[in-house]
Amino acid sequence: MVNRLAPPPIKDAIAYQLELKPYSKIILNNGIPVYTIDAGEEDVVQMEWIFDAGNWYENQNLVAASTNHLLKNGTSCKSAFDINEHFEYYGAYLNRHCYNETALISLHSLTKHLGELLPAVREIITDSIFPQEELDIYRQNVKQRLEVNLKKSDFVANRLIDVYLYGAQHPYGKFGTAPEYDMLERAQLVSFYNSYYSNGNCRLFIAGKIPPNLEELLNRSFGDLPLNKNKPADIDHIATPATEKKYRVSNDENGIQGAIRIACNFPNRHSPDFTKAQVLNTVFGGYFGSRLMRNIREDKGYTYGVHSFMQSHIQQSAWVISTEAGTEVCEAAISEVYREMEALRNEPVPADELLLVKNFLIGSILGDLDGPFHIIGRWKNIILNNLPEDHFNRSVQQIKSVTGEELQALANKYLQPEKFYELVVV
Repeated sequence: MVNRLAPPPIKDAIAYQLELKPYSKIILNNGIPVYTIDAGEEDVVQMEWIFDAGNWYENQNLVAASTNHLLKNGTSCKSAFDINEHFEYYGAYLNRHCYNETALISLHSLTKHLGELLPAVREIITDSIFPQEELDIYRQNVKQRLEVNLKKSDFVANRLIDVYLYGAQHPYGKFGTAPEYDMLERAQLVSFYNSYYSNGNCRLFIAGKIPPNLEELLNRSFGDLPLNKNKPADIDHIATPATEKKYRVSNDENGIQGAIRIACNFPNRHSPDFTKAQVLNTVFGGYFGSRLMRNIREDKGYTYGVHSFMQSHIQQSAWVISTEAGTEVCEAAISEVYREMEALRNEPVPADELLLVKNFLIGSILGDLDGPFHIIGRWKNIILNNLPEDHFNRSVQQIKSVTGEELQALANKYLQPEKFYELVVV
């Protein structure tokens, strides 16, 4: 009989054995790989078509993002309204996103409606026409939004720090301007679409309640398309980091708050240091109980929040510290960031603090394994970054086993102030 007077024993999160549910793989008739997670109780499904169509492959700035945005704004048979009406009729949600190396089309739907929805996605992939009037509306909207955002110090800071890290011509460092939006032409979007969507390279990720005839449905709508006939274009972009390290930018002469960004270049996920550096980052500034938060927010009161994170791209990465503070305390806040770096270099992370961070990280991973959409997201990250299939297990083991002395060694390797770009935008 359960003793209701005695509390249950407390079990640390790191004591749990985490397992990532394996995916199933289908190859369509034309070679498109399909990765699936069949799980969940509800009759819903998430599908993502991932194309090698990010801004890595464009010849003119903004072409990739603009092409992706306008994918569902008209085909030869349907207007933008007709397309949206079709998906809304079935209670489905169709979206698209463009990243640096990849771009995607995503569909969230009831499983039973896939037969009616997949042909509409096929039409978008094969027959988008990018009407001139839709391009004009898009150009007007993004320019208006840009004009508003450029008045925000944090928006400007996020753009500039990437320029310093990678260079203004590198895909990770480029940003859009109003004149560049004006330079966009419909023919450029059509050409990019024909090369990287209708005749491009595609991978498909599906999670949720999978119908038994999924392979048949996919082959009917996508198995005959001229996709994956060629390898992605081998394009090499060389980063050109800035030589100057410290920047102070005035964006609003009446501004009372500064956006602070402190960042350095960092290896990508293939580095043997990456996972352990994520543990160090969590101690440093990666969660609400981090050292930066305790010092700069709780003790000094300089800011409402300060965060440190890995800006992880496929090719390269960066270690970024981000916060906003009053103009009169920006320099003091920066000094405290470097003070916390020094503390991590000088002393190993104490065992009790490290245990708390490990439990936080493992607990976060446990949450990420709750449901098929999160699980396929983990696999998508592994597959798109060309990581080994045991990456998840190795990462969990590294989080559990890393020592305070190892974190101190990583701090001495990476958390050196002279490596970091320093930016304040007021």
